Amino acid sequence: MYPKLFELPFKIGDFPLAIHTYGFFIAVGFIVGLWLATREAKKLGIEPKLISDLTFWILIWGLIGSRIVYIIVSWDEYMADPSMFIKIYKGGLVWYGGFIGAALFTLYYTKKHKLPFFKIADILIPSVSLGHAFGRLGCFSAGCCYGKECAKDFIFSVVFNHPESIAPKGIPRHPVQLYEAFGETIIFLILVLFRTRKRFDGQVLLMYMTLYPILRSFLEILRGDKIRGFVIEPYLSTSQFISIFVITVAVYLQFYISKRVKKN
Repeated sequence: MYPKLFELPFKIGDFPLAIHTYGFFIAVGFIVGLWLATREAKKLGIEPKLISDLTFWILIWGLIGSRIVYIIVSWDEYMADPSMFIKIYKGGLVWYGGFIGAALFTLYYTKKHKLPFFKIADILIPSVSLGHAFGRLGCFSAGCCYGKECAKDFIFSVVFNHPESIAPKGIPRHPVQLYEAFGETIIFLILVLFRTRKRFDGQVLLMYMTLYPILRSFLEILRGDKIRGFVIEPYLSTSQFISIFVITVAVYLQFYISKRVKKN
């Protein structure tokens, strides 16, 4: 749609500077998520600065993890054009890679600062879901993660015509980025409501680890970009395979922790 909000009137060397819509929405999602997380931490008696510091590093390690996984599944493309390694504004992030990177750093951070991991995760995960919704708006603007071709008269069909859009031009497609943004917003609302009714720390995280993979697995059916890779082409994408694993882990932990809580 509109990959750039506007260009700045100067350059660094031969590179023009611009505010990219993709980066703008990631920044907005980060700021909103940070505000919500620190607000919740304060309510629970946890030092908000610890959460704000953690959130900053989660953003960094989330971007690193998501970029690494994308490069792995798109290795041939990056070898053909090494400049793509630094062009994050053109997309090129895999959500599950970011989730893994963020989760590993959170484990390290909570251990270092002697914080309860699952309690911190329950504070953060609604913000993660909402931030992801904003990120998908950025994807829609850049044209990455685009959907399959659909009928021109389909009520939700979109056509990418901007010359810098990543999606193929002039073809009516499912706006899967907007579908996912809407789904993530619903998940965010569910998590916020469920957080007040949870029976043990970590249950909100496990709820997310169940709901998001279900959403993602259905949306993968409507995705039109094959760059994300397949485990069994064309039946099982990499993200669907990871989704099955994440749901399995979430269900196991739900039963295991519930059992321990009942015993205690």
